[in-house]
Formats: sequence, structure tokens, C-alpha cells
Amino acid sequence: MEETKLKELLDSLSWPEKIGQLVQLSGDFFHADQLAVGPQKKLGIDQKIVDQVGSVLNVTGAEKTREIQDRYLKKSRHKIPLLFMADIIYGYRTIFPIPLGLGATWNPALIEEAYEQTAEESKAAGAHVTFAPMVDLVRDARWGRSLESTGEDPVLNSAFAKAMVTGLQKDLLNGGGIASCVKHFAAYGAAEGGREYNTVDMSERRLRQDYLPSYKAAVDAGCQLVMTSFNTYDGMPVTGSKFLLEDILRKEWGFDGVIISDYAAIQELIAHGVATDDREATKLAIEATTDIDMKTPCYAKELEPLIEDGEISTELVDRSVYRVLKLKNDLGLFEDPYRGASQEQEECVFLTEEKRHLAKKVSSESVVLLQNKRDVLPLTPNQEKVLLVGPYGDNQELIGLWAVHGKREDVVTIKKGFEHYLDSEHLLYTQGCDMLEDYTFLGEFGATKDQIEQLGLTDAMKEQELSQALTLAKQADTVVLALGEHTMQSGEAGSRTDITLPKIQQDFLQKIAELNKKTVLIVISGRPLVLTKEVELVDGIVQAWFPGTEGGNALADIIFGQTNPTGRLSMSFPYSVGQLPMYYSEFKTGRPLTSPTHKGRFVSKYLDSQNDPLFSFGYGLSYSKVMYTDLTLSSEQMHETLKVSVKVKNISKRTTTETVQLYVQDVTGSVVRPVKELKAFQKVALDADEEKTVYFDLTKEELKFYTKNMTFDAEPGAFIVFVGPNVKDTQEKSFTLL
Repeated sequence: MEETKLKELLDSLSWPEKIGQLVQLSGDFFHADQLAVGPQKKLGIDQKIVDQVGSVLNVTGAEKTREIQDRYLKKSRHKIPLLFMADIIYGYRTIFPIPLGLGATWNPALIEEAYEQTAEESKAAGAHVTFAPMVDLVRDARWGRSLESTGEDPVLNSAFAKAMVTGLQKDLLNGGGIASCVKHFAAYGAAEGGREYNTVDMSERRLRQDYLPSYKAAVDAGCQLVMTSFNTYDGMPVTGSKFLLEDILRKEWGFDGVIISDYAAIQELIAHGVATDDREATKLAIEATTDIDMKTPCYAKELEPLIEDGEISTELVDRSVYRVLKLKNDLGLFEDPYRGASQEQEECVFLTEEKRHLAKKVSSESVVLLQNKRDVLPLTPNQEKVLLVGPYGDNQELIGLWAVHGKREDVVTIKKGFEHYLDSEHLLYTQGCDMLEDYTFLGEFGATKDQIEQLGLTDAMKEQELSQALTLAKQADTVVLALGEHTMQSGEAGSRTDITLPKIQQDFLQKIAELNKKTVLIVISGRPLVLTKEVELVDGIVQAWFPGTEGGNALADIIFGQTNPTGRLSMSFPYSVGQLPMYYSEFKTGRPLTSPTHKGRFVSKYLDSQNDPLFSFGYGLSYSKVMYTDLTLSSEQMHETLKVSVKVKNISKRTTTETVQLYVQDVTGSVVRPVKELKAFQKVALDADEEKTVYFDLTKEELKFYTKNMTFDAEPGAFIVFVGPNVKDTQEKSFTLL
């Protein structure tokens, strides 16, 4: 539809029809039978409102979406199609690793490809918009939604934000892909105490320097929507924040797409204490330019009275309605309200061999080898007896909490992957121990008492499993333990103060370790765990995250040496939970641990823990050894660009891919600067004994920060360049910015 026609359509709508476009309801409102009555009564809206809403939440599947669209359009006076929006975070039917695992690939190009494939499946299933990517920067592993983030660094997160948006929206205006709704704007990952839905309080400098860049990268990549976050910033809930939504997102960044609230966030302005009722909450949100109200009656019931009483302008509402109509028009919904969705298309694109192959590749690159004492890995197929044990050994729960549309039955288990390498004589298996000692916390997620009682092993079964595991372990040469968090212990509303392995698993691991066998620990988790005890008990540690549909195959390939691990951490692993929040790019302090003028206790340190993380940002091992030499700068002085080079040599007989990382320190600034900041990285393939020179162009633009007077600029002075395989093990050279 041409722009003039779209504006004519807008002008022809009544106020109830306009307001309807700004309301989003869930699929249970759209049943053809009386099942829709309950949700309507609960929310306090009637069928007239339902018949005019503009979008539907979390309904997918070609058959369902086409049926709902058909029924809706029959009632629609102007035949304005519904938008179907859904949580499709890291895969639709083909599930990739959780985003924290995607961050560990340090490979944005690969992740762009993964998200393009996700969009193809989602589009076939009738989804028009996905609430992804989540680009929140996270520095506190207690927060359950660490699972959805790509990590703690703004440069790395920005690279992934761009890749994910680009992949999802590939060829969008010509009928391809689906629209990306970036979330959660803004700074949601800094919730105090790592507690879900909690307050965020930070300086504007920190907000702009660290937390906003990844959202800006997504906006620059062309995302069509932005979702507001639940948290406050500077005392104002984001959904009603003119500063964040209007001043920064719309005016500074020029975003003219759709802003949608998170679930019920407009009505929650009342609970926050900045609005007294739905009417005031509605006024705050619409004046902040929040366009769509997700799952509350606020806009549906209060916008028209506010217009009639002259409390908000008609132009303000018209602009929001136009943005929604334009999105529908840009997606081609007026010409094809289904956007090609069909059951036949689903059968063609779901979980194809090509997608499985890509999922395995992504999963393989996401796995991080954290420890490999005595070169316990890789194992050689069928040359020794291997015991696979643990609650994740033969478990299809490898896709994590937020793979809403994935199917567990599609998942390749670790045991299934091992069976490709080991015959029955060399592969031993038993569960060994329960996932948790106590499953009652699942009641908060809707599980009934009867369901909870059926989840765990009985006491007799626990004893039997332990006895069986110890017997088999004595027969085995190597024990591989597949342990980790329960699926429901991470993700949204999965905040935890204890981020160690469940106690029943820790006790089991201790008993296995006492047998003095070669041991490898595979960790399944949605966050960095505290593994301080485990590093002492086992030889090898493989961090697998929730690795997705092909997780079992990918892990087997790594364990048995078919694939050389290349994953690198995008989020630090704490030595102790008491260190949190923690991140490598901390500010300098007047009394650092290495202070030349202060000693003993009077430096910045803990009395009962080391300062450093257990495993640092950027860290990861492989089965190869790479040597860094000859760090060189093109000049000791920089005007606009400085060329940085380093030689990397594979001093082993196994092909590898090295992630070369470049960091910078601004030695003196008008405000305190971080000890190190990531500025660039490259994935470099190296054959056995091969040496390559890796080049970086470091620019003045990359040295800019928010100065004392809050201008974004680079200040002349001394800088240090660090290059290495992670943030700690680096070579360094100095230069001066003129």
C-alpha cells in the first residue's frame, strides 16, 4: 500500500479502531468458543475490544494463525490484518544454543546465519515479529536472564545485536524474514542484586558508555520494534520514561519504529508508584511514545477518555497508530495477511538436515573448554571404557527454558552423541544421581504437588543409582559427568543467590572423584556457575550451556576430538558469588591490589576470596597451543588510525581456530577509565605448525568515551594496547593519541 493510501486508512478509522491497533492480547482471547470469556473477564475488556486489537501475543503455527486471521478479518470493517508476535529467542523448531552460548562463539557472522534460518522457520509458522534479540548487557550471573544475553561487554554484544537483527530481517521488505523487536530497553541487565524485575540505578555516563551501545547497534541495523524494560532508570520505570524512549531512542537515535511495552508493564507503573491508576499509567506511557500496550486494559479503556478530556493530543495517538499500520504495511500484510505461512511450508523448512548441520556447528563453537588437566581430552574412540553419568547424560532437556516452540523429542542427547563414537563394550551409562534434592520450587511455575512428587527419584532409586554408578566407575577408565542446573533454575524469573551445582550433584561428584579415575565434567547451565570446588576435583571441564537440538552430537564431536573446541567466554565465571556483579572492564581504583604505596589489607581486595574471576572474560582452551609474538604498532603516535599486528603460531599438530582479542587502556582521562576495554577481535584459522600475522586497524573513534563534560570524544594522551587469547594473557605496547 502506498504511503498516501496508508494515511487515508488512518484518517478513516474511528477512535476505537485506532486504539485497537495499540492493544496486544494473548491467543486465549481469540478462541472461537467460550474459552475466550475467562480471559476477557479477568482483564476487564469486552468482545468489541478484542475484535479491534492490532496484534496477538505468542500464537504460532500456520494452522492457528491463519484460522485466527481469517476470523478476525471477517469482522474487520477495514480489513486491517493482525500482527502475530512471539518469543522466538534462539530458534523456532531448530533450537540453537542459548544466547550466552552464542556469545561464546565470538562469531557474529555464524550467528547471523543461524538467525536467518530461525526467521525462515518462524515465518512459515505464521510469526510476523519476534521478541529478539535480547541485547541487555549482563554482569551479574545471579540474574536468570543471563541465559538470554550474549555477555558482559558492549563491543561484543553490539556485534551480536547487529548480526541477529540482520539475520532475522534478511530481505524483510521483499517478503523475507520476520521483524525484530529488540529488548529490553534499557539497562535491564543491571537489575540490583541480580533480582528479576528489580530497580536499576546508575550514572548516565555508565548507561551511555556500557549499556546503550548494543541497543544502538540494533537500531542502526534496522530493527523494526523496541520493547521497553520492566526496570526503573533514575527513578522512572522505562515504559513511562520520556528521557529513554523519546529523548534518546526517538530523537537522538532517530528510531521511528514501534515501541511495545513488556508484558503488563504499563499497568505496572501503578505498582512502581509513579501512577495512581490505569488512566495515569496510560497517560505516562503514551506520552513517552510507548505505542503498544501488551496484555493490560490500560490503552483499551483509558486512551479514548484521555483524548476526549483533552489530556493527551490526538496527534500523539495518531503517530502511534500510524507506526503500527506502517509496520503491517512494510511486512506486506495488506496484500498477504498470512505472509506465506502454511503447513506445507512448515514441513519444508522445519528442522531440515541443513538446519541441523548448522545447529551442530553453532553448538560446537559455543562450547568452552575450561580445564584440561593431564590432557584428559580428547578421548580416543573405543580404546578405553567410558562411563557417562549424571542427570544430563541421557536427557533431552538440552534446549533451555526459553526455547518456547522447540520440541524435546527432537533433541540429540549426550548419550546418543557418544554412541556414534563408542560401541556398547566401551560405553557405560547410568543416571547416577537426581537432578535436584528438592523440586518444590517448581510449584511457583505451575507444577502441582502430585507432579512435583513424581519428578525426583525415590530414596531407594537414589541408592540404587549411586551404587550402580560407583560400580561402573570402577570398571571405567574415564568418567564423564553430565551435570548442571535444572531448566527452570535459569531464564526469566530464575534469579538465584546460590549459583553452584545443585548439592546432590556436588555430593555425587565428590564420591566419583574419590575413585581417582580420569574425570571430565560437562556443565549444562544458563549462566556462569561457581565451579571453584569442581576445578580441584576433576581433570576436564567443558562448559556446554544449554546447547540446543544438536547439543549431544556437538559435545560428542568435541569430547572425542572430531572438533577442536574454539569457544571463548563472553561472561566472567566468578570465584565466589560474593564477587558479583563482576566484569573485566572494571574502573581503576586508588588502591589497586598491586598498589605501589599501600600494602596488606589496605588495598581493594576481599579478606576471604581472590579478586580475579575463576575464569576470565575471553578465556577458553583448545586441543592446540597457539603462541603470540611480535606485537607491533605502526607508530608510537596516533592521529586517526593505528595499525596493530601480532604473530600467532599454532605450535601443535592439530588444526585450530584462534580468537585473537585486542584491548585498550586509556591511561589518564578526565574521568576514571576502565583497566581494559575490548575494541576488536578476529577468528583466525591455523593449520598445524602454521603461523599468521593478524592485523587490526585501531581508530580514534574507538577511543572515544563520555568525558567529564559528557561529550563523546577521544582525549589526547597515553594509551596501552593489549593483544592475546583472553583478557588476562596479553602482550602490550604503548602509544600516544595526539
